[in-house]
Amino acid sequence: MEKKQWLGHIAVLTAVCIWGFAFVPIVVALRSFTPAELLFYRFSLATAALYLIYPKSMGKTTWRQELLFAAAGLTGVTMFFLLQDFALLVTAASNVGVIAAVSPMFTALLSWGFLNTGRPAKAFFLGAGMALFGIALISFSGSRLELSPIGDFLAVLMALCWAVYCIFTKQIAAFGYHVIQTTRRIFLYGLFFLLLILFFLDFRLGIERFLEPVNLASMLFLGFGPSALCFVLWGYGVKQLGPTKTSVYLYLIPLVSVVASVLFLGERIIWMNALGILLALLGLVVSNRKARQAETVLVE
Repeated sequence: MEKKQWLGHIAVLTAVCIWGFAFVPIVVALRSFTPAELLFYRFSLATAALYLIYPKSMGKTTWRQELLFAAAGLTGVTMFFLLQDFALLVTAASNVGVIAAVSPMFTALLSWGFLNTGRPAKAFFLGAGMALFGIALISFSGSRLELSPIGDFLAVLMALCWAVYCIFTKQIAAFGYHVIQTTRRIFLYGLFFLLLILFFLDFRLGIERFLEPVNLASMLFLGFGPSALCFVLWGYGVKQLGPTKTSVYLYLIPLVSVVASVLFLGERIIWMNALGILLALLGLVVSNRKARQAETVLVE
């Protein structure tokens, strides 16, 4: 395996680990901020951070490139996070966690249809099935399955949005820009679309809330970690590995969340959690070995 591919795996693994732990500061921040406020502030901070880290301009771009940036911002930032938040309001978090895990399968099918990567191998779907069952064991341990058609449908749309975002980022990677430049442009479009609907949502500036140290610390972490850093790492991973191989790492997020619950919330791992973790890890290995990588993307 080439060095860049190893770095791609490390980058994506780091991103999903941070995302898995991020629910702790999210829970803290949501005590003082609405979902729309949290989304606005964390991505505003993330965009500012990326400009400070790498201020170099992208230079002249084409309309096709800008359309792809806008589409990525709409699907991967605005729609994904709003659908996630609204889904959590009307359905159980366990349902959302399991449904979100179908995103790698959506990504594989979209890559096959739009990036000409070839039909995913049967072993890929075998691994996906193992991982989904494992994640279901983790999510529903200690709770019962409750169907909520509207909330579950929103969760499916959320998973589809992330898969579409991965396809767009693979095409954007072919433009040759630095991953920080492309990520901050995506964030700008995500914030633009959010601003179009922001005042139809529950939103107020409420800057005084940042005087609370716990709110400030939570928002800084969410802005610089799960938003700025993780999206850059994810974009680099997609560039090096392709969207299908990258997406299967999403199976690890519920596993990391279980570990975070044990470390920070004092929860205990029961046998269903342990079995679920094992199945999800095996599914990740099987899917990643057979996931097909996009070799070429048509660019201008």
